[in-house]
Amino acid sequence: MNLPDDVIATLNRELLQQCRLLDYSNFSMAHIFLPITEKKEADTHALVDWAREAYPALQWALSRSDMRNATMEHFLWKPDTVLVKNAYGIPEPAGGITLLPAEMDLVFVPMLAFDKKGQRVGYGKGMYDRFLKQCSPTVTTIGLSLFEPVEAIADAGENDVPLDMVVTPQTIYYFKKS
Repeated sequence: MNLPDDVIATLNRELLQQCRLLDYSNFSMAHIFLPITEKKEADTHALVDWAREAYPALQWALSRSDMRNATMEHFLWKPDTVLVKNAYGIPEPAGGITLLPAEMDLVFVPMLAFDKKGQRVGYGKGMYDRFLKQCSPTVTTIGLSLFEPVEAIADAGENDVPLDMVVTPQTIYYFKKS
């Protein structure tokens, strides 16, 4: 939060360059989060704009959160989808074609931090962990972080779903699936 805007912009450009090194041709439906700009989260807009040109067959999904019961509903994200910021500043689809978690074969996951084993810390409601458990066992999960990993997430629990990889501005970390 304390980093200057120009540093965040540079980190996001470098993050996009790393994301462009991955091959998305084997995926058909990618779920992505949109950033809470006030919290200086990784900016995913540029990634989607680039991928829509580079991989036009790849479709995109967004979620709408229900904070009362910590669940997410998923929608096909088309260029004309109307987005509305929720009470937490998260841009979400106002509606559209609903999708099931099992339809996603690639999920980009938001995070505050991650460790060298692929565990992540989010905002503490467990929404993404529950969502990922509803996806196919073959789903590929990619975390996006503007920062490098910490040694270990001390309070990682049995309900936490480790990531397959994390992309940072400097590198791409790959983790083994258990």
